[in-house]
Amino acid sequence: MAYCVKCGAALKEGDKFCPVCGSPAAKVTREEFSVSSDSLIERVKHILHEGNVTRLIVMDDKGKTLLEIPATVGVVGVVLAPWLAALGVIAALVTNCRMVVERRE
Repeated sequence: MAYCVKCGAALKEGDKFCPVCGSPAAKVTREEFSVSSDSLIERVKHILHEGNVTRLIVMDDKGKTLLEIPATVGVVGVVLAPWLAALGVIAALVTNCRMVVERRE
């Protein structure tokens, strides 16, 4: 599910404008990666620092969502620390996982 960049309202598939604020909906692309638990935290840090990521989802091999990180432009440092701590616990429990990265164009 996509979200409005301006107000954060949920957008339906195919919406061109936000039903709440009327701003144009940004096009979002999804990428999926398979990552081992050893490199999970470093890979997430690298992806979040690229800057155009809107959401990051970490799933196990069966497709169950383990962690969903809503990333915005200003998410760095102290705000990111609790997410990375939770990610460290997940990496200790799961051997392989999938990451879904949503990027705004």
